[in-house]
Amino acid sequence: MADFVIPPPAVIAVPVAGGGAFPVRRVFCVGRNYAEHAREMGSDPDREPPFFFMKPADALLVGGADMPYPPQSKQLHHEMELVVALGEGGSDIAEADALRHVWGYAAGLDMTRRDLQNAAKKEGKPWDMGKGFDHSAPIGLMVPAAKVAHPASGLIELKVNGEVRQTSDLSKMIWTVPETIAYLSGLVRLAPGDLIFTGTPEGVAAVERGDLLEGVVEGVGTVRTRIA
Repeated sequence: MADFVIPPPAVIAVPVAGGGAFPVRRVFCVGRNYAEHAREMGSDPDREPPFFFMKPADALLVGGADMPYPPQSKQLHHEMELVVALGEGGSDIAEADALRHVWGYAAGLDMTRRDLQNAAKKEGKPWDMGKGFDHSAPIGLMVPAAKVAHPASGLIELKVNGEVRQTSDLSKMIWTVPETIAYLSGLVRLAPGDLIFTGTPEGVAAVERGDLLEGVVEGVGTVRTRIA
C-alpha cells in the first residue's frame, strides 16, 4: 500500500436502523421528478429523460444534527426526498433487475441555496455550489430493503416548525426507482455505496435560522434537522 502524504479522509457512512453503518461512495440526485414541483420551478412536467446532479458524500448530515445556515446565501430551500442506497453496482442495468441492486432506503433532505442556483442558471453556469455545499444533505437512518421491501407508494411529507410544507405520495414520481437506476446506470457505472436522492414533491420554500425540519417517508423512516 502506498504511503499517503496526508491523512486519508474518513469513510462517510449513514447509520442503519438496528445497528451498523452504510458506507457511502457517491451521492446522485434526480432533478424535477415530481410534476407539481417541476411546475412550481417553471418547467414543463412532461416525461422527459431524467437528469442528475451530485453532492459530495461528506455533505451528508446524520444523527439529527443541526445544519449550519450556509454562507453566501439568503434563500435556503428544503427539498424532501426518498433516498435509495445501492448494495450492488453495474452498468446498463435492466429495469426489471434494478431493485435487486438496492440495499435499502432512507428519508433525506436536498437542501438548496436557491439564490445561488437561480443566478447560475440565469448565466448558463453550473449550479454545483447551489446544491453541493457543506451539510446540504441531512439524512435519517438507513433501513434495509429486506425489512421494508421496495416502497412504490406512500406518504412523503415535510413539516417545518410543526406545520406541513410538503406532502405528496411516492407514486407521483415521474421516474420510478427501477427506471431511475436503469437510466443512470447507462450514464455511469454504478457501485455499492452509491446513494440516489429521488427528487422532491411540490411545496419547496425557504427556511430560516432556528427552524425545525421534520420529514417522513411512509414505511421507510424520518429525517430531522434544525437550521443553526
